[in-house]
Amino acid sequence: MPTLLASVKRRQDIPISSASSAIPTGVFITTKHITIPGVTNSHVNIPAKTIDIAIPTCIQTIKPDSNGYVPPGECGAIWNYYPSFVAAVVFTGLFALLTAVHIWQAARHKKRWCWVIIMASIWETLAFVFRAASSKQQQSDGVYLVFQIFILLAPIWVNAFAYMTLGRMIYFFHPSRSLLRIPASTFAAIFVGLDIISFAVQLAGGSMAGPTAPPAEQMKAIHIYMGGIGLQEFFILIFVGLALKFQIEIQRMEKSRGSQPRPWKPLMWALYFSLSMITIRIIYRLVEFSSGHGVDNALITHEAYFYVLEALPMFLAIAVFNAVHPAATINGAGSDMPGLFLTIKDGFSRRSGRIPLKEDVEEQELTRTRSLSS
Repeated sequence: MPTLLASVKRRQDIPISSASSAIPTGVFITTKHITIPGVTNSHVNIPAKTIDIAIPTCIQTIKPDSNGYVPPGECGAIWNYYPSFVAAVVFTGLFALLTAVHIWQAARHKKRWCWVIIMASIWETLAFVFRAASSKQQQSDGVYLVFQIFILLAPIWVNAFAYMTLGRMIYFFHPSRSLLRIPASTFAAIFVGLDIISFAVQLAGGSMAGPTAPPAEQMKAIHIYMGGIGLQEFFILIFVGLALKFQIEIQRMEKSRGSQPRPWKPLMWALYFSLSMITIRIIYRLVEFSSGHGVDNALITHEAYFYVLEALPMFLAIAVFNAVHPAATINGAGSDMPGLFLTIKDGFSRRSGRIPLKEDVEEQELTRTRSLSS
């Protein structure tokens, strides 16, 4: 939303033009007088009434260039800088490459749950496709809004993938298949549910914050979106604390049993790294939106900050799961975690003394495999 903050301020400071004044230029407010006819009959006598409506109006004083660019503050200006088409195309190619590799890795390891990280890569790719298009169509509010929605919401998919990965690590590596007595599938479902809440809040804010929206609605949208990413970071911090607890418990168990360490540590560090990149991006957005909307806020007037603090961290957050793919670590017997509903159903079966035979056999096989690897 680099241009939204500035546009809000511009519209708040613009003069109100009356019908009798000289024709203004640039961005201004006009007052439209609407008369509602009265009603007179044998039952009622309602007089006519005139109401005044303030309407934001824009008259361009500078002709847009071949890409539709006009300087910030002018009528029709969407960007607060001249966006680079080349940089957008480069990152489109980079995220498209990550998408292709993730699709290949998911197919190779036959792990359908990896579609979540594929969606993250696709959304980032689409974001930069529309950013490149917007750099060539700088008078199109629609293209800019689509870019904005994709770039603001894509990180949510990476969060969800991290939550699902730790849930499967708990199921595969922890003897009790639970953390704090919460079953692994339930643990993953809880955090994915929290992620969806954050997603909904951010989507509401991002979709409201179009560059042509009224100033009050734009400010409301910005506050809603900031609340959404604040929630996202809060959930990340809780998740990291639980991930550390899982790590400590597994290390303690390996040490007490004198068994050979299993290859879970690289994936844990990949999780921490990915979430730290998302945290950098969240801090950048919070500072950007809360630092004012004047020309002294470099975060909204210099494109380099967007690529260093948004594009690059998100590229690394996704790429680390190419380098350390969860399916390469969580594989073999017992690596397919049952869904939440199956876990609940089997829990009731266990309480009633009816343990599913298929799961009982798989439990024995998993125990045997772990004892051989210890």
